Amino acid sequence: MVVGNPRRARALLTVRFVVLALGAFILMVPFLYMLSTSFKPNSVVLEIPPQLVPHHPTTANYTQAWTSNRFGRYFLNSLFVALATTALALLLSSMMAYAFARFRFPGRNVLFALLLIGLMVPAMMLLIPQFLLAKQLTLLNSLWGLIVFYTGGNLALNTFLLRAFFQDIPVELEEAMVVDGAGPWKRFWRLILPLSRPALAIVCIFTFLASWDEFTWALTTINDPSKYTLPIAIALFQGQHSTSWGLVFAASTIAIVPAIAIFVAFQRQFVSGLATGALKA
Repeated sequence: MVVGNPRRARALLTVRFVVLALGAFILMVPFLYMLSTSFKPNSVVLEIPPQLVPHHPTTANYTQAWTSNRFGRYFLNSLFVALATTALALLLSSMMAYAFARFRFPGRNVLFALLLIGLMVPAMMLLIPQFLLAKQLTLLNSLWGLIVFYTGGNLALNTFLLRAFFQDIPVELEEAMVVDGAGPWKRFWRLILPLSRPALAIVCIFTFLASWDEFTWALTTINDPSKYTLPIAIALFQGQHSTSWGLVFAASTIAIVPAIAIFVAFQRQFVSGLATGALKA
């Protein structure tokens, strides 16, 4: 920014806002088109030119999408898996991150390096080993099997993020609690977690979205139709109603509601965590 030229500074600021607004609009167009189409009767879905605001909107697509093909059951399956995975991954990764950030024990750096190496392995390469392990543990065709492997798949990234945040919490605060007789468990629950709400919110959002949207592992291990999750249901729904795009987009719109809700719920902490990370960088 040029201090001596306010007109040029305002012009640059205006250009920046215009570019950002244009980028936001481009990103929103597919979502707006999906939302618009979900309210259209099937007879006008493919009309040219397309109408972003339908002349005769209808909610029949949503009613039919929710009531057909046990879609509601699949929605609840995904919600259960995503919430359980988020809670379990958050608990385990936060404890692991606290151990790596505060405790000194043999092999700590080696274990953390192995954890980071796990982030570099593509998920598709683990599909067969995970399948064999799930078979040995009798976790195939089970929602709990999805929860166990989704939790394991999110631990490395969550631990990495939380460890960096825990390390920046002043050690003096814990030392003051030690003087008062607080042990590691009490310091973890009473001090570390309350001060780490922005980082925990980020981890919650990432874990929920990863487990909510996962498709490949669920398709590989689930054979019972009553245990399908929402991504599988939408794929099957699209195959059964290949020309009913209003139904398909209504189902997709329903599927993104929990993702938006979880982001809105943790929005303040999420933005705070991003701002804190930017300041530290």
